[in-house]
Amino acid sequence: MNEINETNEFESKLRASLCTTELRSTSPHAGGPSGGAVGILHKELSYAITGAAIEVHKHLGPGQLESTYERALSKELGYRGIAHRCQVPITAYFKGDAVGEFCVDVIVENKVILELKSVVKVQAVHRAQVLSYLRATGLRLGLLINFHEPVLWRAIKRVVL
Repeated sequence: MNEINETNEFESKLRASLCTTELRSTSPHAGGPSGGAVGILHKELSYAITGAAIEVHKHLGPGQLESTYERALSKELGYRGIAHRCQVPITAYFKGDAVGEFCVDVIVENKVILELKSVVKVQAVHRAQVLSYLRATGLRLGLLINFHEPVLWRAIKRVVL
């Protein structure tokens, strides 16, 4: 019974955290034509992804390699029937010419980019990386997930373009 109460409390904290950690680009129309917020982008899908990431973290804990978390998260998303692709190659362009490729860690249902980290502290450059991926793919939502943290829900940041 106590575990159920802890789970409900945890889910409430997670929902509140996701609502308050929304990061937007500097675009004046980030929230819509009027510039105001229009709700959480891909709300249910981002909750499902977060739940899968928490399940992985619960079993592996902090301190593993990023690639280990990626493989485990891929398995968990698959168990939950959530379509995704890992290590998705994206072409970088400069003035219309292809100049290189980079790989996005995970793209979920062709809607959400996941950038997985296992670092002591997430830096501004990590958020910039997610924004670059969003611009290059045309997607609007990225989740920056740092598995190195002891409490994972505090280490999931939404990045919205």
